[in-house]
Amino acid sequence: MCEQGRPQETKHGVRIFDGEVSDVYLNRAGIQRGYAISIWRGRHVAEPTELSPEEATAYWLELLRVGRALEQHFKPVKMNYDLLGNSLPHLHTHMLPRYSDDPRPGWPFPFPEDDPPPHDQARFRADVEALRVLLAARSSR
Repeated sequence: MCEQGRPQETKHGVRIFDGEVSDVYLNRAGIQRGYAISIWRGRHVAEPTELSPEEATAYWLELLRVGRALEQHFKPVKMNYDLLGNSLPHLHTHMLPRYSDDPRPGWPFPFPEDDPPPHDQARFRADVEALRVLLAARSSR
């Protein structure tokens, strides 16, 4: 993640937020509508405990800002924030909306073993643009 820079798009997603210390990408794969990943873009760290108090404050405030936009746009029943890093040791947070028709209510979200097909492209791009508008409006407050 450190080496990729801060691309606008990756094979996994499209950037909806470029903050001071994080980038957030809306995931292309049809795992769950609204699934996004926040990536720490400061110095390399694998764990949130490695952040200074100032870095941690900045990261969590940016994460919450995007979480509010996801909630406003997608209207989930609940948001999950997963800090994993087992296979990719760089600080990042999975932001996962949970809906009333959830495949496994009350449990962690069941990620598929194989890559699912991508979301419908038109709907996905509409979600990207709507989230960018919401996040731009939040920055002007």
